[in-house]
Amino acid sequence: MDIATFPLGPLQTNCFVLANGDQAVVVDPGGDPAPVLDHLKEQGLTLTHILNTHLHFDHTAGNKALSEATGAPVLAHQADASLLETWLGRGGDMGLPLIDVYDWTPLEPGEGVFAGAACRILHTPGHSTGSLTFHFPDAGAAFVGDLIFYRSIGRTDFPGGDLPTLKRSVEEHIFTMPPETRLLSGHGPETTVGDERNHNPFFGGF
Repeated sequence: MDIATFPLGPLQTNCFVLANGDQAVVVDPGGDPAPVLDHLKEQGLTLTHILNTHLHFDHTAGNKALSEATGAPVLAHQADASLLETWLGRGGDMGLPLIDVYDWTPLEPGEGVFAGAACRILHTPGHSTGSLTFHFPDAGAAFVGDLIFYRSIGRTDFPGGDLPTLKRSVEEHIFTMPPETRLLSGHGPETTVGDERNHNPFFGGF
């Protein structure tokens, strides 16, 4: 499996394309998806799903355009639905544009298959109530959104955020993965489970 990264939108949110054979899944298209569409075409990939780790606007701004261009459904956790009534989900604050309204389908935690690849869908709240992590064991990678970053963690001061809940999500769901698992975050460079378990200052006692 191959993973390509495209920083999109005004906050340069990492959008990921995981390719498996001639199929692909996109995680968090946070801006104009033109580079993603070009990549899909160049690589001869068919997009099967668009996955949102959470419904903050900087992770969803490209949902509508990408879904309409490919026919791929948008999936996210129902617990984040209320965000779509606020600036956090719609944008429009701090001089940022409103994002296009998109159709989406609620996704429950459990076992799934996307682009022909097995996926563990983990409910990892703390940054938002409905934050999800998508762990693809065969790819050795987990898409964690804004749950955890290289040597840092996601904000918990937005509605739906909670620091103890976030730390519990990381300790129970992320740090229990194999240490070599790549953590692909919504912003910044990638890291690994082992590196963060040993060096993330927010988990010094873990």
